[in-house]
Amino acid sequence: MKIAVITYEDKGAYTSTEVNEDTIVASLLQDLNIDFTFEIWSDNEVNWNKYSHLLIKSPWDYFDRYAEFKDWCHKIQRMGIPTFNSIETILWNSDKWYMKTIAEKGFPIVPTHFVKKNEALHLEPYFQEFNTDTLVIKPSISGGAKNTLKLHKNSWQEFEGKIREWLKVEDFMVQPFVEEVARTGEYSYLFFNRKFSHAVLKRPKKGEFRVQHFFGGEILPVHPSSEDLSYIQQIVDAFASDTLYARVDGIWNEGIFYLMELELIEPYLFLFTSEKAKENYKTALMERLITVNT
Repeated sequence: MKIAVITYEDKGAYTSTEVNEDTIVASLLQDLNIDFTFEIWSDNEVNWNKYSHLLIKSPWDYFDRYAEFKDWCHKIQRMGIPTFNSIETILWNSDKWYMKTIAEKGFPIVPTHFVKKNEALHLEPYFQEFNTDTLVIKPSISGGAKNTLKLHKNSWQEFEGKIREWLKVEDFMVQPFVEEVARTGEYSYLFFNRKFSHAVLKRPKKGEFRVQHFFGGEILPVHPSSEDLSYIQQIVDAFASDTLYARVDGIWNEGIFYLMELELIEPYLFLFTSEKAKENYKTALMERLITVNT
């Protein structure tokens, strides 16, 4: 058994004030006495045939090189190398149009209008439809709050030219600004092999709406109720039943959970928050490898 842990090329991008999670994963793999190497997914010099499994951990630039990333995924698929999570899952999860599928199955999501590339976008109706003074737009293939704008109905025209240029390149999503994110924060629930592991609250710094830690967001461990977890488990069972890792992101508002993202491709797993989180991940990985090899 030899595992390639998949990472990305530009270690200067998407920097974190938190712990380098690749270092934690390396330590856990060493504990399991597993032969592994970190490999950059876009490195054309890698001989992928020498690996028995690929652990998709941090290809954090995939959305900047999406066509190239999809080609790489299809190549790995043709080679038949087992990956965690599966290539099928990763391709489905790489474009946030998947949220439309989840909503159609009856799970509430933050209200979203999807705008296709080169489609004319008129924002005025969405201020009224979403009953808000503030909209957020972001690409459907993105991460790290790339090309994400918060737009007020009295001044959004200042960004109209920029938005028009962006729409020449890719699809976008239009959503109401969710006050609950700024007021309370966004919850992340981590599951390994479909089992709940741990949860955190990502709280933005004052005056900011992006919760990512590289924008100054604060990470707080939380202990969800059994009722909350019962609902989140339904999402995992419906859309992430065969995954090593799944992160369910969203907000609670008046007792209803609104999904913001279901992260199945390269989420930060917040393993640093507890020894239990590390042990849960290590156990799940060991179980997965045993299952694949039997």
